Amino acid sequence: MIGGHCDPRFEQVRQTFEDTFERGAEIGAAVAVYLGGELVVDLWGGQRDRHTGEPWEEDTPCLSWSCTKGVTAAVMLMLADKGALDLSAPVADVWPEFGAAGKERITIAEVMSHRAGLPALEGDPPAEEVAEPVRLAERLAAQKPVWEPGTAHGYHALTYGWLLGEVVRRATGRTVGEIVNEDVAPGLEMWLGAPDDVIARTARLSWKERRATTEAPPGLRPGTALYEMAQAAADPDSLMNRALYNPPVHKLPGGFGNPLALRAGVPAAGLVATARGLAGFYRDLLAGRIVAPDTLRDALVPRSQGPDRILYIDSAFGLGFMRPSTTFLLPQGARAGAFGHTGLGGAIGLGDVERGLALAYIPNKMGSSVSGGLRAYNLINAAYASLSS
Repeated sequence: MIGGHCDPRFEQVRQTFEDTFERGAEIGAAVAVYLGGELVVDLWGGQRDRHTGEPWEEDTPCLSWSCTKGVTAAVMLMLADKGALDLSAPVADVWPEFGAAGKERITIAEVMSHRAGLPALEGDPPAEEVAEPVRLAERLAAQKPVWEPGTAHGYHALTYGWLLGEVVRRATGRTVGEIVNEDVAPGLEMWLGAPDDVIARTARLSWKERRATTEAPPGLRPGTALYEMAQAAADPDSLMNRALYNPPVHKLPGGFGNPLALRAGVPAAGLVATARGLAGFYRDLLAGRIVAPDTLRDALVPRSQGPDRILYIDSAFGLGFMRPSTTFLLPQGARAGAFGHTGLGGAIGLGDVERGLALAYIPNKMGSSVSGGLRAYNLINAAYASLSS
């Protein structure tokens, strides 16, 4: 059932991965780990498509959701290294129209650290507008911030990509996807704006049925962050749900797995990759092949941390990368140097500047919690335990 290879030193990772399938917690998935430049874990298993029973193969890619944000962050840092962008400068310096409605002082760095106060699109754009990033950017340029920019942070689940995507387009004349595919990921199995032949073999996402209720789950204490988060998740008009589901791409057949969305290369949630490809990205990032090591370390300094205005629970962000928090749950041994980004349903991409470790895990069974459950955490825990065994 499980294919690939695993260095004997990382046998705990193999066992954890196999156990997840045995418990019925997976349909199909892959995990990869690099230590330095060595691929020490490269495993896959299960079904690419539970409806047809097609197996997950060595080259099966999958949508990685918000793991995309880490890749987009690297593009921003790379452009800063080249002098094409000043991340401390106002967005309006490169995108003058953005300065409307009290946004003239918002910096690129504040957008990258989820402090811009633009977590959700206003109005009712059609789902198909996901393929029109310039139009979505125009909508955001006309909006007022929900909170005073720079004074708080809240997860910009989708708008992160359209905001930074327009900054990149204005500064370079290229899309984030073009830069990823041509400059960051040649030779890696990852695509932002997937071609049709890749889409044809991409794993099909599988969702657990959602609760048809407007009530928070029982057992949560009113006034706590988890209670408030559950209440917001149950309210279709909440800022959280508008941040996650506007435009309503989930209404397209297959949602973000629809070919229209996969071709669009959404810079916040559209990366299609194998686990080996995403882990290879973090390997290259750690090796200084994408951005300068000092640039990366500076990007990992937390700019936002604490209660999240969208997710309610604690989150922590440097310049685009997640740092250890409730929303980026890590074992104790990973907290000093680990960074990366999670993806809806359980995916994760991670690098560790102290240990030289790069890891990625991508499933097609979508978890029902923000973190997608503990599948990724268990694999990360096993990888770090292997380092010390």
